[in-house]
Parts: sequence; C-alpha cells; structure tokens
Amino acid sequence: MESDEGNGAGGPARLPGEYAGSEPGRFACGAPVLLIEDEAELATEITAELRQSGYAVACAQSLGEGLDAVRNGEAAVLVVDRMLHGEDGLALVETLRKEGNSVPVLVISALSTVDDRIRGLKAGGDDYLVKPFALPELSARVEALLRRGVGSRATLLKVGTLELDLVEREARRNGERIELQPREFKLLEYFMRRPGQVITRAMLLEDVWNYKFVPQTNLIDVHIGNLRRKLDPGGGRRFIVNVRAAGFKLDVEG
Repeated sequence: MESDEGNGAGGPARLPGEYAGSEPGRFACGAPVLLIEDEAELATEITAELRQSGYAVACAQSLGEGLDAVRNGEAAVLVVDRMLHGEDGLALVETLRKEGNSVPVLVISALSTVDDRIRGLKAGGDDYLVKPFALPELSARVEALLRRGVGSRATLLKVGTLELDLVEREARRNGERIELQPREFKLLEYFMRRPGQVITRAMLLEDVWNYKFVPQTNLIDVHIGNLRRKLDPGGGRRFIVNVRAAGFKLDVEG
C-alpha cells in the first residue's frame, strides 16, 4: 500500500525526468529520495518499492539533471547508479562533496569487485549496493542512511511554531512552555530532528526505546497520543500525523 497523499513534506522540487510512479514536479510524502538512474524499467521498480515504503521519490536520468536536482531540490537521500549514459555516477558524488553537500548517498552498480566498492565509498558514497539486488534491501539501506544522516547536534531545534531547548530541557509552542515527561521529550526531539521524514515504529522502538527487537505493543501509539494532546491541547493542529502503512511524521506545513 502507498502512504497517505496530501500531507507533503516540503514545497515544489521542480525535478526533471520523472518516471511513472513519481509525482511530477514535487516530492509527495515522507522523506524525499532522489533516484538518479537512466534505465527506465529499473527506475520504475525502485520508485514503486520506495513509495510503498512511505518515501517520496523523484527521478533524474543523467548526471547533469541529477546535479541540478540536488542543488535545487530537497532530497534527504540520493540513490545513484554508477553507469549513466556512459558516465560514472561517482563524478556527481565527488562534485557534491567538494561543494560541501553531505546528503547521504547510496551507490548502486553492477561493478562488484572490492576495488569498485572501495572506489565508491572513497568518492563520498555512504553505502554501495551491487546489482542485482532485492528491492526490499535497497529500501532498508535507504532507511539506514536516513537514520545515520541525522548528524546535527544543535541544542535549539525549531520546526514551525515548535521549539525544543536541549540544554534547558524545555519544549515550547509559540513561546509557551509545554510540560513533557522525559520519554515524551526524547520522542519529540527524534521527530524534530527529522521534520517531514516518515518515521517507522521499528525506528522509534530501536532508537527511542532502545529495543533490539520489535514487540507486539501499542506503547508507541500511547506515547504519541499523549504527546499530540500536549502539543495541541485544543485539538486544532495535529503536528504528528499518521502515514498509512508506514508510520508517522512531523507535519512541517500544517
């Protein structure tokens, strides 16, 4: 099943070369993924898999399109094929790294030797997946990169009207303090470090509750329900929204 539409994370990305299955001109919902792939059939399969997992996907078909898309868009993670119309996709990764762009990159390639993989990582790739691969594995690696890519350790987080002071341990909405329990504070911090990104229950159980397995429990739903009521006691603005068949996200638009 696909995730809910209509709660898009971010505005128009104006990305060229959209394949069937992506929403032309914008990232749909969830964490935005930019796929740079010139093989239409493979791009369509990857797009379908990622959208089923709750991600928004836009596609570019060449190094030039991909570079423009990254510079002008809102990608949270890139999936880059190495061989693009005879060009090496690693050139794009190297260019981005030289420009100081640290967006996480998953390189996919039929080049499978150890030297090839080392070359991909040294060029600035964060992960390297050899073809042929199982589509669910690609989706899992994208999720792992999104977790790992949250490197900011800012002490004051701001998302819309919400503020989280990590030093004073205070949460505020429109400047007014919100009383949170320690677990609620940690949960809100997790969402505010990933605004607009689809957050799965497994991610929350592992990263917020430190579970190494996924038990059958409504623990997350209970805590999110409590947090929602504290963020908006009047019930007029739901900050944390459900994403069908995927999880939750912090709605940055409202």
